[in-house]
Amino acid sequence: MRNWRAKSAAIAAVSALALVTACSSDNEDDNGSGGSGGDGGTSEESSLSGTISGAGASSQEAAQAAWQAGFNELHPDVTVNYDPSGSGAGREQFTAGGTAFGGTDAYLSEEEGELAAAQEICGEVIEIPVYVSPIAVIFNVEGVDSLNLSPQTIAGIFNQEITNWNDEAIAADNPDAELPDLAITPVNRSDDSGTTENFTEYLSVTAPDAWPHEVSDVWPVSGGEAAQGTSGVVQAVTGGEGTIGYADASQAGDLGTVAVGVGEEFVPYSPEAAAAVLEVSERVEGRGEYDFAYDLARDTTEGGAYPIVLVSYAMACATYDDENTAELVREYLGYMISAEGQEAAAGAAGSAPLSDALRTEFQAAVDAISAG
Repeated sequence: MRNWRAKSAAIAAVSALALVTACSSDNEDDNGSGGSGGDGGTSEESSLSGTISGAGASSQEAAQAAWQAGFNELHPDVTVNYDPSGSGAGREQFTAGGTAFGGTDAYLSEEEGELAAAQEICGEVIEIPVYVSPIAVIFNVEGVDSLNLSPQTIAGIFNQEITNWNDEAIAADNPDAELPDLAITPVNRSDDSGTTENFTEYLSVTAPDAWPHEVSDVWPVSGGEAAQGTSGVVQAVTGGEGTIGYADASQAGDLGTVAVGVGEEFVPYSPEAAAAVLEVSERVEGRGEYDFAYDLARDTTEGGAYPIVLVSYAMACATYDDENTAELVREYLGYMISAEGQEAAAGAAGSAPLSDALRTEFQAAVDAISAG
């Protein structure tokens, strides 16, 4: 069922490729129980040492850097590597046993066999939301800083049915904006992306007539501009004229952004608006005890909720072959969801900190990580 020793060469290979590296480990207790996961607690001298490697969602890159820096202060003899290679790559490496943990913007798929593959490696699979953030619809149009757009209009733009910035559909939602006679250039992710899957799910649920495509982590419309990773999309939108794309809001920078139609209002992105969606969403049924995957309420009409939201998960095994790996993963994931860790991510990436109630639920999954 598990074969972590046999996968050690793969883990080492991921470590060599890791783009973000920091040190980290233990907390108040030498045995890791109650650890940094509960409150981000510190210890005067950490007893942990070793290396763990993870890979996955590029949306987590800034948060992972903040978590690693904070964890480094607690546990200087542990190295944690994280390669922000994209959610698809992260799921592929984790389900093949090539990483000790992973990050993904879309939970492991049952239909595509990802969950079964992870269970073959792990036995019990752990998936917990560690990073909640709005996905910003970003654009670069000179003289325009913000726009109101309905779901149907957003879908029409990315489906390349609305092709000019002064189109009547855009003008109808923005009567006071000076919209130029300028071609729209949509920019999408070129890699398999959880951000793409979240974005296409939003379009599919809220504007099915304007977006007749299957939900997928692969962009379904040809003819636009494609870029690798979150940073690639942001760079392409920034460097173009009349460009529009979608990206984790933490990397939107000075680009123009869209307030999306929700019910009778237009809601701009914010961490608080993103968190509101998770609070009204339901947990996916029929998965493991420690699998906290959510079906997000994309079509909510809740006032102040921003439905184009990214819930990025940490993936881990409930059982590892050796105690050291189990303890390192347990402590690092615990730090991610701790109050201290969530505040660090919010400061670095603009994410929405998990509520105390959700952190308590997820801590039970972290505490279950052990060796066997």
